[in-house]
Amino acid sequence: MPRINNPKPPKRAPKIDIRRGAKKKPCSFCQHGVDRVDYKDLAQLRKYISDRGKIRGRKVSGNCQQHQRDVSDAIKTARELALLPYTQRTVTERRGGRGREGRDGRDGREGRDDRGPRTPRPSRDSVETPVGAAEPEVALLEDASVAEEVLETELVEEVSE
Repeated sequence: MPRINNPKPPKRAPKIDIRRGAKKKPCSFCQHGVDRVDYKDLAQLRKYISDRGKIRGRKVSGNCQQHQRDVSDAIKTARELALLPYTQRTVTERRGGRGREGRDGRDGREGRDDRGPRTPRPSRDSVETPVGAAEPEVALLEDASVAEEVLETELVEEVSE
């Protein structure tokens, strides 16, 4: 009997549909007899936008194919006309998130690992000027006309030198 080089793979068991008894969500536009989705009806369009500003898919919203296309076009038109935002403003939390953990599994906020604790920054008053360097004169001027006069006199002094 000749040997088969490429035997057929075994057949898989049929997939079991989880939603076997559940009905598909009906399209709200078809139920109410809406033939056109208006881009100016912002309350209606906000139902089909996630909290991050993404357009919800057909399986989530329950729209039929034609009305889902109309909803997405209306949302995009409303965004172009600045009636709807492209993204929603989100508040970032300090805890968690990606990229915060180090290789050792710690998130790096408890201590500063091998560098030790952070030292306080020196204030501007405590910073010493190098020896021989003159401190610049800073004059606070209350009026713009006074500032112009001071600037003109300084320019005249520089030119004469």
